[in-house]
Parts: sequence; C-alpha cells; structure tokens
Amino acid sequence: MSAVAWTVDIDPALCIASGSCPGVAPDLFVLDGPHARPVREEIAEDERALDAAEVCPAMAITVRDASGQVIAPRP
Repeated sequence: MSAVAWTVDIDPALCIASGSCPGVAPDLFVLDGPHARPVREEIAEDERALDAAEVCPAMAITVRDASGQVIAPRP
C-alpha cells in the first residue's frame, strides 16, 4: 500500500448526500444515511479524491496534502 499522503474530510453540515463523490470514487467515499463519508480519512494520493471535491455540489469535501494545505476544492 502507498504511504499516506492526503487527508479527506466531509463536512456533515454541508453534505447533502448527492451521491456525486461515491459516483466518482466508490472505493474512497460511501453514502452513510443522510451524509456521505470517506471510507478512510487518510489516503494515498489519488486524483479521484480531488475530482470528487471539485464536483461536490455542496462543496462539502476538503482534501489536504501531508503538510495540511488544502488542495481541493480549488478556489
């Protein structure tokens, strides 16, 4: 397994469970009741996590690099 490089967070106050994140990356995100959640909060670098953050209609997903800098969604 690759080293942990990114952290993924979904803000439950913003998440509307649209299903877009598991649609983009079903092994990284799941719908869990009224919200989505990451399967793991710490992941190896995976472009699909960035894509999921970008397509989230509620902008509820945040991806950070190893230094803690937000890398998605992009401003």
